[in-house]
Amino acid sequence: MGAAVPEEAHSRKRKHIREVEEAAVEAAYPEVNPRDTLDLVVAWSIVGIFIVIASTVIYLMEAILMPITLAIVVGMVLGLAADRLAKFGLPPVVGGLLLGIVFVVGLFLLINALVEPMSQLAGEAPRILERTIERVLPFIERFDWLKSALDGADEQAVADMAMQNAGTMLGLVAAGLTPALVQTLIFLAALGLFLLGRAQLRKTIIMTFATRERRLTAIRIMNATENAMGFYFSTASLIYIVLGMITAIIAFAGGLAMAPLWGLFAFVSSFIPYVGVAVMTIALLVAGLMTHDAMLLALAPALGFFLLHLVMENLVTPSILGHRLEINPFLIFLAIIFWTWMWGAVGAMLALPMSLIAMTIFEEVRTHPPERHLPA
Repeated sequence: MGAAVPEEAHSRKRKHIREVEEAAVEAAYPEVNPRDTLDLVVAWSIVGIFIVIASTVIYLMEAILMPITLAIVVGMVLGLAADRLAKFGLPPVVGGLLLGIVFVVGLFLLINALVEPMSQLAGEAPRILERTIERVLPFIERFDWLKSALDGADEQAVADMAMQNAGTMLGLVAAGLTPALVQTLIFLAALGLFLLGRAQLRKTIIMTFATRERRLTAIRIMNATENAMGFYFSTASLIYIVLGMITAIIAFAGGLAMAPLWGLFAFVSSFIPYVGVAVMTIALLVAGLMTHDAMLLALAPALGFFLLHLVMENLVTPSILGHRLEINPFLIFLAIIFWTWMWGAVGAMLALPMSLIAMTIFEEVRTHPPERHLPA
């Protein structure tokens, strides 16, 4: 009789433990209602349809949306700089217009500096391509597997086909000059109007929200976005100016013509993550092959730039920008692919700023609860 009591107590204890475990499993893995699953599928389907439609609209309206988006991004940076100039007694509207004029004049000077060498390069493209093939083919033939792949091909036919494709590419570039001019005019008009009406636009966006908390959230998001964009472009510009100067020195030491132009290319291309460094390295490699007969001397400029960019992007830039701007590299890569597919080279350049804007909005909404008092 005495032994039955402990056994019954152990049985109740085991039953209690089993009930607790079952309750924990049910809490962790609740039974899914088929209707809830269907509602979830419908909701995600609507989101997917919206993404597809939005992507189609963005792609089809490239001629309008691309210059306007670029104008907004540039206008945010210039507007923030104009707010800083307001501390010296200059009205933000006047400061924004002055900075816009400076930016446009600098842009035209940059284009003017690039027109002559780019025209010269376009005229000599077939000869450059032919000579590059002549220089590269003997190097490729050192490798048996590459040589066997080329044995069945006619080298002259390959060169002729490459030159024909180069002519086709030049024709496409020439055909795109008129749309590019129209988009440039749209960009200039949008930039000027954005800088003129920036304050009124901010006020309009804020007042569209009905409650005080939502208006505070809108103010905080806009301020955080402008600060992030201003910090990125100002800091990145200084870093890439140094990169461009060192690249010009590398090009001069490597015996390449127009060394300052190489530095300018390095500065501009650095604003396109991953793609810019690849294009710049290939261009320096081709220029080295065109300039030097010795293979080591031909590879030196491209190798020097690649190592310099590697140090800048992995040591200098993270140490300066990393503590404020942390974006997953894989997401940046996906953004570059998406926006390059949508808007070409300009889209690739806008991929990182738009990713930064999206990340800033997400972080502000996620981490900051609405405040209760308007800022003074």
